Amino acid sequence: MTAVAQATAFAPRTGGSRPLAGTGALLRLALRRDRVMMPMWVLVVGGAISSAPNSLKALYSTAADRSELAHSMSTNGSLRALYGPLFSDSVGGITAWRYVTFGALMAGIMSLTIVVRHTREEEETGRQELLSSAMVGRRAPLTAALLAAFIANAALALVIAAGLGGEGRGGALALGLVIGGLGMLFATMAGIVAQLTESARLAKGLTAAVLGLAFVLRAAGDAGARDGSSVLTWLSPVGWAENMRAFAGERWWILLLFAGAIVAQALVAFVLAGRRDIGMSFLPTRPGPAEGGLATAGSLAWRLQRGSVLGWGIGFLGAGVMFGGMAESAADLVGDSENTREIFERMGGQSGLTDAFLAAMVGMLGMVAALYVVQAVLRLNAEETSQRAEPLLAGAVGRLRWAAGHLVIAFGGAALLMVLGGLGLAIGYGRDAGPILGACLVRSAGIWVFGGFAMLLYGVFPKAAVAAWGASGIALALGWIGPALDLPQSVMNLSPFEHLPSLPGTQMHWTPVLVLTALAAGLVAAGLAGLRRRDMQT
Repeated sequence: MTAVAQATAFAPRTGGSRPLAGTGALLRLALRRDRVMMPMWVLVVGGAISSAPNSLKALYSTAADRSELAHSMSTNGSLRALYGPLFSDSVGGITAWRYVTFGALMAGIMSLTIVVRHTREEEETGRQELLSSAMVGRRAPLTAALLAAFIANAALALVIAAGLGGEGRGGALALGLVIGGLGMLFATMAGIVAQLTESARLAKGLTAAVLGLAFVLRAAGDAGARDGSSVLTWLSPVGWAENMRAFAGERWWILLLFAGAIVAQALVAFVLAGRRDIGMSFLPTRPGPAEGGLATAGSLAWRLQRGSVLGWGIGFLGAGVMFGGMAESAADLVGDSENTREIFERMGGQSGLTDAFLAAMVGMLGMVAALYVVQAVLRLNAEETSQRAEPLLAGAVGRLRWAAGHLVIAFGGAALLMVLGGLGLAIGYGRDAGPILGACLVRSAGIWVFGGFAMLLYGVFPKAAVAAWGASGIALALGWIGPALDLPQSVMNLSPFEHLPSLPGTQMHWTPVLVLTALAAGLVAAGLAGLRRRDMQT
């Protein structure tokens, strides 16, 4: 018996006047469906933050080193915009400074994904209508989704608090609570957006856009104020998290801001959920023209994915400008610390410090672009499982033509993102764009491998297609924390990016680029062959 069938079978039959009837069954279903995704998010994000003190102690082994870092942060607006102000030069304080924004963003993404997955996405696929036939209460799906998000954020907060307890229990608990609290804030926000929009994709996009705006407001505020006191910083929930000041005289009252916002947003979401029909929304999609204007499968794929490409492109251009503006300040961040210099060289190659910093930023853009290409390829899976592909393929459009349209957007879009990121780096750095653009395009070979892997899973093992997210997440984690932890080269080599030349600043080698490109092409070909032969999901 499938998980959905079990939830339907055991859901209460008397829920017509009980808005929360069936919440327990739906929560068990959600936890079962996310039994891999949730632990992966918690362990990767929590593990990265918990392991930070060991690497930081090696980087800044003396009080003088940490004091110099604190002075650099207080005088450099570009670095404050990226990481925020440093309130304490203790190991715990540096850990909070370095990872509070990262942890907040990751918790927000995890939470909005969970809530939209178990609310709007369930309605979009028709599964929620099946479950509701078992007299599930009107507000039960939203309640179960928020409870699942709460469990994930509570586990993340617990991992962080336990992992950093050695640096100070109060600070560790404060950092865990604000990261988990921000995750729940965006979980309830996603609950609201899921009621307003008609598609899961739009719900995720809008909530992620608000999360991005929160980061931008925090960055703009911190660039102009050294102590986190800017009005722009306080307008951002990410700014609330940094102003908790974990390991630096914690401000426990900040938790009241999170609690108030979470409760208010949850109430709004529950009111909206009780006033609409399943499958409907308060902001319905505008009807299209009476006669269709999309002549090919490729034009349909572009119509479906153009918003995503635009959003990612704006983000890459903006991130590139910000990182490029920091290039000249790389020496301030490093100071006299040889360990920090070695980390940048491991990330960006054995070249001058500025080139190594630029190469490291190009590498980070490439690892984030791998998330985009996986998302774009797996749009095929979303179209199939939502049964929108079936009527299209029933006509004259073949499976290969249909898939090719999305693959062109995915692989071409990934290269476009890297070009935009390279342009941003060149604009921020104020130097010749040629070498930086070349470095970004070289990274495309590694990105395409993840796109090919996603296509292979979707074409041959569609139920396991979500594992492509795990592969790209592991590569991101290796690139983010691997150099700081000085992981063995055999472990780092698991990432395709590790085999590419670290440009700019080092000699170009074409062999790994061609090999990875050929590997990506082979994976795509195998995935298309599997798609052509297997039955479509029903």
